[in-house]
Amino acid sequence: MASPVAVKDLYDSYINPGMAKLHHLMGLSAGELRGEGSLVYDEDGRRYIDCVSGYGSLPFGHRPGPVLEAVRRQMDRMALSSKVMPGRPVGELAEALAGWTPGDLQYSFFCNSGAEAVEGALKLARAVTGRPGFVAAEGGFHGKTFGALSVSGRQRYRAPFHPLLPGVTLVPFGDVEALKRAVSQETAAVILEPIQGEGGVHPAPRGYLTAAREICDRAGALLILDEVQTGLGRTGMPFAAERDGVVPDVMCLAKALGGGVMPIGCFIARPEAARAFWEDPLIHTSTFGGNPLAAAAGLATLDWLQREDLPGAAAETGRWLKGEFEEMAKRYPGWIREVRGEGLLLGVEFVDEARGGLVMSGLVEKGVLTAFTLNEYRVVRVEPSLTIDRGLLIQVLEAWDAVLGYWCGQLDPGELEATGWEPDRQVLGPDSENGGESRETARNAGKEGDGNAGGSGEGVVRRALA
Repeated sequence: MASPVAVKDLYDSYINPGMAKLHHLMGLSAGELRGEGSLVYDEDGRRYIDCVSGYGSLPFGHRPGPVLEAVRRQMDRMALSSKVMPGRPVGELAEALAGWTPGDLQYSFFCNSGAEAVEGALKLARAVTGRPGFVAAEGGFHGKTFGALSVSGRQRYRAPFHPLLPGVTLVPFGDVEALKRAVSQETAAVILEPIQGEGGVHPAPRGYLTAAREICDRAGALLILDEVQTGLGRTGMPFAAERDGVVPDVMCLAKALGGGVMPIGCFIARPEAARAFWEDPLIHTSTFGGNPLAAAAGLATLDWLQREDLPGAAAETGRWLKGEFEEMAKRYPGWIREVRGEGLLLGVEFVDEARGGLVMSGLVEKGVLTAFTLNEYRVVRVEPSLTIDRGLLIQVLEAWDAVLGYWCGQLDPGELEATGWEPDRQVLGPDSENGGESRETARNAGKEGDGNAGGSGEGVVRRALA
């Protein structure tokens, strides 16, 4: 029997050679084979602690028993809907969301992803107001479909697809005066994230969302809050907007709503906004949106989050974990600039992209999965499952400390060997035949904090992300 084709070759030949290259440069060419809780195992038998959690879509880690069981039970009854009859699972999920979301958010539309939820929310805003314009924040991220990309704030992803939707104004995140100036009688909606996740894990300044609510009310525009990544307990509260007591007209959800088992997205709206879709209920629909399996997963997810108070657990664990990273930042000031975030959505900002890339690659060697934030490559996210064992987080912290200590020259060869980690040549770059020179360059840069982590490390990052 012929050996199976390597996963990296499948990606190179049939999916995306650029993605295959990125996996290779990060030392992740072996395919993921299985997951269990907060652990992932690859085809070579290596174990990794998952601190990405599918960008927040795995609130309970991999293969969560209660959610899987709920989906199995539903599968035995009906997997997909006929679409011409009403379905109880999706109705009960909508009822549960109305009961947990803040204020008078009540009517849900279900789809399959966060980007789809944003697209629907934008359409709803135009239908409600009859206006064409949108105001969004620089650095914001709402997805990569056409409308969602139009209100996202990084030119890297926007530039190849111009012209995008007309009438979109981008303003600095957190700047109330800029928001006031941008919102007009032509504005259908303002769309914001309570915490910019892909923008580098930047929480909205205190009072900013309250001001946005007031600005929208005065102008007759809708306020859309994108809680696709921040919602459902991730930030230490059910919904991140609750920190400021703000109720939007429309809230977008996805990721965690599927419990790590099924893809699902939705937007939930106040009655006065939702009614724009009532007269003709067929003007915005989805074949797979709200299907019975996804709805069953969503119901099990909401039950688990509330029954075990996982938002509260995330708040407690997040405070401790953030404090540990802040202490680490003091030990490595030439590398780590700042630690930000709430609950278990944390971002570690490095002084430049190169240092972040070196640390990420080293963490792979130590069996820890991390990822850049998509709009700010200097920031490495720390986004484990809400149910992760603290013992695993201690292992994560030890891995970070070992990798940073190595690059900063704070480990001598004997101590490095004791950690069980030695960066491979791919991490060090093509000039690593003389590995000592590459390491010395990075160490010196880390001590000097001059914003240049050396040619080899920077070359790896730039080749991976170019």
